[in-house]
Amino acid sequence: MIIMLSLDVCLAARYLLDTPAAPPPALGLPTIPSLPKATLPPLPSVPTLPTTTLPPLPTLPTQPTLPKSTLPPLPSTQVPTLPTMPTVPKVTLPPLPATPLPTIPTTIPSIPNIPTTIPTIPFFSPPPSN
Repeated sequence: MIIMLSLDVCLAARYLLDTPAAPPPALGLPTIPSLPKATLPPLPSVPTLPTTTLPPLPTLPTQPTLPKSTLPPLPSTQVPTLPTMPTVPKVTLPPLPATPLPTIPTTIPSIPNIPTTIPTIPFFSPPPSN
């Protein structure tokens, strides 16, 4: 789809290059006559509105207060003690085996040489001409 569009664009560009240049315009642009300036009538003034006085808001009635309630005292019972947790025996791990760490090479190995010529394979070569 994209190839077809690019071919169309290439053909259109080629046709544009093959067309002769357009001749210069024969006449200049006509001048536009100036219009007379329109005068607008003045805007009417906004009449002043009479100020109104609002009646006072009614006062809210007072809320009756609720009697203060007292809570009964908490019973003075002893909190039972928690049972003691048994202790977990201490476990010791066996020592790790003493295996040496692998050594890290300090030099980069050299890259092997790659031949630049491709060897010919006999059954891929063309047959001899007679």
